[in-house]
Parts: sequence; structure tokens; C-alpha cells
Amino acid sequence: MTALALAALLGALCVVAVALPFLREPAPTFDRLDVVDERGRRAVALGEERDRALAALRELEADHRTGLVDDTDYRASVGPLRVEVAAALRALDALAQGQEDNRRNLDG
Repeated sequence: MTALALAALLGALCVVAVALPFLREPAPTFDRLDVVDERGRRAVALGEERDRALAALRELEADHRTGLVDDTDYRASVGPLRVEVAAALRALDALAQGQEDNRRNLDG
């Protein structure tokens, strides 16, 4: 009987020891999301714009390959989507270049 009680106690302690890390709330040492500036918001918005345009372009190309979109509609739709993707990429590049220039000015 004593051995059974000790085994149960040991089992309960093992379960608690294994579960304890999952029960604690993690304490982040540094969370960059707390300090998002306007440039960061702009970068996220541009990235989302780029991703939406690329997804629409992929879907259009898949529909064209499968025959759901004919050649005329494809040609009419693909140009504006490519322009939208290119504009988002240029804006992201300009934003990144501005950040790089700011770092250089601070360092030098």
C-alpha cells in the first residue's frame, strides 16, 4: 500500500514537472511589435499589397492555363496586375533604401 502511494505521488510530481513550463505565461525579453513606427506600418501595408497582387496574378495565370479565362480577358487583366506588383515592389525597395540611407547617416 505504501509503495502504491509513493508511486502515485511520484507520478503526480512527474506530471506537474512536465506540465509546468506549459502552464507558465512566457515573458518576452523584447517585443518589436510594441514599437512599430509609421515606416513599419507602411512596409507592412506595401507587403500586403504586393502579396495580394501576386496572388491575383497567380490565380489569373492558373485560370488561363486551365481555360477558365480566355486569351483576350487574360491580356486585359494581366497588365494592370503586373503594374500593381511592380509598383509595390518599387515602393518597398524605396522604403528599404531610405532605411539603409538613414543607418549610413547615423553611422558615418
